[in-house]
Amino acid sequence: MDGTVLVADDDRTIRTVLTQALTRAGCKVHATSSLTTLMRWVAEGKGDVVITDVVMPDGNGLEMLPKIAQDRPDLPVIVISAQNTIMTAIKAAEAQAYDYLPKPFDLPDLMKRTARALERSGTPRRAVVTDHEKDEDDLPMVGKTAVMQALYRVIARVMNTDLPVLIWGESGTGKSLIARALHDLSDRRSMPFVTVTEADLRDIEGPARVLARVRGGTLLIDEIGDISEEVQARIARMMDAETDNQPRFIATMQNDPSNDSSQDTLRRDLYYRLSGATLHVPALRDRVEDIPLLAAHFLEKADAGNGAPHALSEGAAKVFANYTWPGNVRQLEHAMRQLALTSRAVEISTAEAEQIAGAQPGPEPSRVAPSGEKLGASVERHIRRYFELHGNMLPPPGLYQRILREVEAPLLEVALAATSGNQAKCAELLGINRNTLRKKITDLEIEVTRGRKMM
Repeated sequence: MDGTVLVADDDRTIRTVLTQALTRAGCKVHATSSLTTLMRWVAEGKGDVVITDVVMPDGNGLEMLPKIAQDRPDLPVIVISAQNTIMTAIKAAEAQAYDYLPKPFDLPDLMKRTARALERSGTPRRAVVTDHEKDEDDLPMVGKTAVMQALYRVIARVMNTDLPVLIWGESGTGKSLIARALHDLSDRRSMPFVTVTEADLRDIEGPARVLARVRGGTLLIDEIGDISEEVQARIARMMDAETDNQPRFIATMQNDPSNDSSQDTLRRDLYYRLSGATLHVPALRDRVEDIPLLAAHFLEKADAGNGAPHALSEGAAKVFANYTWPGNVRQLEHAMRQLALTSRAVEISTAEAEQIAGAQPGPEPSRVAPSGEKLGASVERHIRRYFELHGNMLPPPGLYQRILREVEAPLLEVALAATSGNQAKCAELLGINRNTLRKKITDLEIEVTRGRKMM
C-alpha cells in the first residue's frame, strides 16, 4: 500500500496496532485521540484515507463526515465503532462513509478495505444531509453478533434504493419488523406502508385497490411462499406495471428462496423480480450471544412505566442462552413479558429463568447425557442436534469458530473455578501460555473470581 492514513481513536492500543500494521504495509500514518486534530489535518489537506472511531472525547466521528465530504469530497472515510447497532451502520451509510466496521474488527479485513480505499482516493463523493431523527431504542433490531452486523450493513446499503427486497427466515425471527424498519428509515417514510396477504389480491380488482392505498410508499407482501400461483402471477404483473406512484415491493417468506425446495412455493419469475436484494434473518440459535441482550431489551420494554425495571441475573442469562428458542425472537419476547409480570424481585433469578424456559413449547432447554457417555460422544450429540434444528438447510457459515467458542468459554470458566482463579495454575492445567490465557479471558469476557474452588 502507498499513501497516508489518518487514524482517530481514543483507544491507545488500537492506534498503536493500526500504526504498526499500516506502516509495515508501506503507509505513512498520523494517529490521534482527538477529532479536533483529525479535522485540522483534513483541512490542511493531509491524508489519503481516514480511519475514525465514532465516540471520541471531543465529539462524534459520524458527525464529522458531512464536513469532511464538503471540504474533501475525494477523501474516503472508514468508520470503526463499538456501538454495533443498526443506526451506526445506517448513519455511516447516509453520511457517505466509504466503509463501516464494527469493533472488534478483523485486522487483515480492515487492511484490505484500507488498501481498496487508497486505490479509490481522489474519486469525488456526494455528501448527504439527513433529515430524520430515529431513536435507536425505537428500532426492532437488537444484536451485536457478526450475522446481525452483516444484516445491518446490507439494510443500510439498500434502504434508500428502489430495489425490491425479499426477506427470508424462520417464523418469529422478525422479518416483518425489518421490512417496517426499511420503510421507516427510508426516503419513503412519509408515504403509506401497506401489508397485504393473498386475500387482498385474490379478485381481479385487488391489485388496483392495493396500489391506490400504497400511493408510492412501501408494499409488504407477507409470506409470499404461501400465496397461490395465480395470485403470484398477478403480483408479477403489478411489479411490471409502469405507474406514476409505483411502490417499493418487499416480500417475506420462511424458506431460502435460492434452494430448489422453494421452487414449489415461489414462482421463479416472481423470485427474479423480487430478489433485487435478499436479506436472511438468522434464527436465534444462530446468534446465541445476542440472547441475553435481547432478553434484557424485552424486559426493559415490558417494564416501561411499571416501576423498577427487572434485570437478569448471570445465571438467568445463561439459562436463556442455553435454550433453543424454536419460536425465535417472538417466543423470547413473550417469555420476558411473562417474567416482567410474575417476578417479584428486581433481579430475575436462575430458578425463575429455568421455570420459564421449562414451560416453553418445543425442545427442552437441556438434556441429560446418557450414563457413561464419553465427552466426545456428548459433543457429537449436541452438534447433531444443532444440525437437526436447521431442518433441510445447513447452518450459516462460520460454524467452526462458533462451536469452538461455545466449548472454549465453559472450559476456561470451569478450569479457573477449579484453580480458585489462579491464572498461573489454570494455564498449567490447560497446557497453554499464561499470556494466551489472559487474552482468551479478555476476548471471551470471562469473569475471574478468586477463592472459589470447585469440589
